[in-house]
Amino acid sequence: MPDVILLDVELPGQNGIEAVRKIKSICPSTRVVMLTAFDDHEKVFKAVCAGASGYLLKTAAVEHIVESIHEVLDGGAPMSPRVAKSVLEMFNKLVKPKQDYGLTAREQEILELMTRGLAKKEIADRLAVSYHTVDTHMRNIYTKLHVHSFTGAVARAITERLF
Repeated sequence: MPDVILLDVELPGQNGIEAVRKIKSICPSTRVVMLTAFDDHEKVFKAVCAGASGYLLKTAAVEHIVESIHEVLDGGAPMSPRVAKSVLEMFNKLVKPKQDYGLTAREQEILELMTRGLAKKEIADRLAVSYHTVDTHMRNIYTKLHVHSFTGAVARAITERLF
């Protein structure tokens, strides 16, 4: 079985992405590097999901292609710069940016302790502040997070990964 296969996305009579799937099912250790003229997000995404180990454009210099073969053999994932930029753009769209609720450092600290299950008194003891100070911070947290309860604040913090 070959160590590396260079494969185009569009082949006569054959879809290159389907070919990657077939190759990987027959020989999982073979690394497939797409060498193609297509750099659109959808083709890149489908090729990587099918098991491609790299994605190069045919406009790449021969030296770069040779280096990429060595790179994939060493466990890397070579990509043309335009393709790498495309992949980063795809991931940026997938990752929802954190919303800034304007929490102060102390409010963030208290919210984190809330997610650990600590009650107001326990938080006050841990931070060496009064119960009433924690209560005030918690009310500010509720307002800023647009929630009405301890549970609502904790749920928002966890689902939106606020810290």
